[in-house]
Amino acid sequence: MNLKHKLLTTPDTWSLTIIRVMLGLVLWPHGAQKLLGWFGGNGPAGFVAGFEQMSGLPGFMAWLVIIIEFVGAICLIVGFWTRFWAFCVIGLFTGIILTAHLSNGFFMNWGGNQAGEGYEYHLLVIGMAWALVVGGAGLMSVDKAMYNNQRAF
Repeated sequence: MNLKHKLLTTPDTWSLTIIRVMLGLVLWPHGAQKLLGWFGGNGPAGFVAGFEQMSGLPGFMAWLVIIIEFVGAICLIVGFWTRFWAFCVIGLFTGIILTAHLSNGFFMNWGGNQAGEGYEYHLLVIGMAWALVVGGAGLMSVDKAMYNNQRAF
C-alpha cells in the first residue's frame, strides 16, 4: 500500500462525514479564541503566556495547539488530510487530559463543586478522532476527491 492509499482512502459513508464536520465545528471556535481572540479569547499572546504558566511547557507547544485547533479543524471540516489531523487531535487531547484534567476526575464540573473540569468531554473528542483515523473522511471530502482524482464538491 502506498502513502496516498493509506492517508486518503475512505468508504462512501455519511457517518464519517458527520463525525468529521461536527468535530471540526466544535474545535474551530477554540482555535479562533486562541489565534484571533474571537469568542472571548485572549489571542495568541495571552494564550501562549497562560499555556506556559499553567502547563510549564514551552511556548512553541502552545502554537501547536493553536494550529491543530484552528487549521486542523478547518481541514477536518472540508476533509483534507483527515487521518493526519485526527491523529493530531488525539495527541492534543491526550496531552490536555494528562496535563490539566486527569486530577479532576472523570465528570465535567456541572455543579461547580470540583476544582476544575473532568476529562469526559476529552474522551469523546478522542473517540471521534479515532473513528476518523481508522475510517477516513467519508463522503464530501477533499481526501476522497484527491484519492479519486476528481473535484471535491
